[in-house]
Amino acid sequence: MSQSLPKLTPEMLIPRMGEYIVQKKLITEEQLQTALAYQQEKVARGEHYLLGQALMDLNLLDRDALDQVVTEQIIQLRSALQSSNRNLDQRVKERTSELNEALQRLSELSKMKANFVANISHELRTPLTHVKGYLELLVTGSLGVISEDQRHALQVSQRATTKLESMIEDLIMFSLASRGEMSMKLDKVDIRRIVSLAVTSASNKAEERGVQVRAAISENIPMVQADPEKIGWVLNQLLDNGIKFTPSGGSVVIALQEEGHNLVILTVTDTGIGIPLDRLKEIFEPFHQLDGSSTRHYGGTGLGLSLVRQIVEAHGSLLDVQSVQGKGSIFKFPLLAVRE
Repeated sequence: MSQSLPKLTPEMLIPRMGEYIVQKKLITEEQLQTALAYQQEKVARGEHYLLGQALMDLNLLDRDALDQVVTEQIIQLRSALQSSNRNLDQRVKERTSELNEALQRLSELSKMKANFVANISHELRTPLTHVKGYLELLVTGSLGVISEDQRHALQVSQRATTKLESMIEDLIMFSLASRGEMSMKLDKVDIRRIVSLAVTSASNKAEERGVQVRAAISENIPMVQADPEKIGWVLNQLLDNGIKFTPSGGSVVIALQEEGHNLVILTVTDTGIGIPLDRLKEIFEPFHQLDGSSTRHYGGTGLGLSLVRQIVEAHGSLLDVQSVQGKGSIFKFPLLAVRE
C-alpha cells in the first residue's frame, strides 16, 4: 500500500527557520546543528520529522516559542508576498501604459504613411494624364508626321505610362484600405462574365511570356454577391501574379465551382516557381517582395496580394493559399451565391 502524505503544518511553510531562531537568540548555532543532526537521524529511519519537533524533543525550545517564531515568519512572508504583488501590479501597469503608447504611436505613423501615399498618388495622377494625352496625340500623328522608329519609341512610352498608372491606382487603393475608407458596393454579379473578362485582359501578357491562361467554369454557376469592380481587380491581380511567376510553357487556370447551395469557389492555379512554406505569410505584407534584392527579376510594388486579401476579406470571405516550391501555387476564396 502507498504511504499517506504527511499532514501539512505551519512549520513546513517556513524556509530556513533554524537560521531565524538563531538570529532571534532563542538557541545557539551549536544547538541548531545538534537539532539538525537529530532530525536527520529520524528522517534516515523513515520518519517524517521536522526541525521544530527536534528542538522541542531536545528541550532546546518550548512549544510557545516555536509557535511564536512560526507566526512571525508567516506574517513576514505574507507581507513580502503582498509587497511583491504590489510591485508586480505596478510593473504590469507601467508596461501596459508603455505598450499602449507604442501602439498609439504606431497607429499614428501608419496613418501618416497612408495619408502620404494617398496625397502623393493623387498628385501623380494629373501630370501622368498629361503625359498619356500627349503621347496619344504623337502616336496618332495629330501633332505631325513621325517615323516608324519614333512611333515605336512612343508606344514603348505608352506601355510604361500604363504600368505607372496601374501602380498609382494600387497605391491609392492601398491608402484607402489602410484608413478603412475602401467602400464596397455589393451587388448581384455575373461572376462568369468577370472571369471571362479577366482572362481576355491577361491573354496578351500571357502570350508574350509563353504562358497559357484559361478559364475552367462549371455549368450553372449562379450569380454571386460582390463588388464587381473590386472582384474584377482581384482576379486581374491574381492572374497577373500567376503569369509573372510562371515560366514559359506553364499555365495559369482560373476556375469557378459551386460548393453546396450557398457558395461559389474561385480558384487561380499556376505552375510557377511557388512559394517557400515558411514564407507564405510574407506575400501579404505591403511593399514587400520575397525577392528583395536591388536587381529583382520580378517587378511590382509588393502591394498586389496585400490588397487582394483585404478586398476578399471585405467581402466577408477568406483567401486561402497553398503552394509547393518549384511546382506552383493555388489561391482560392469563396463568394456568397445569390439565387432568384
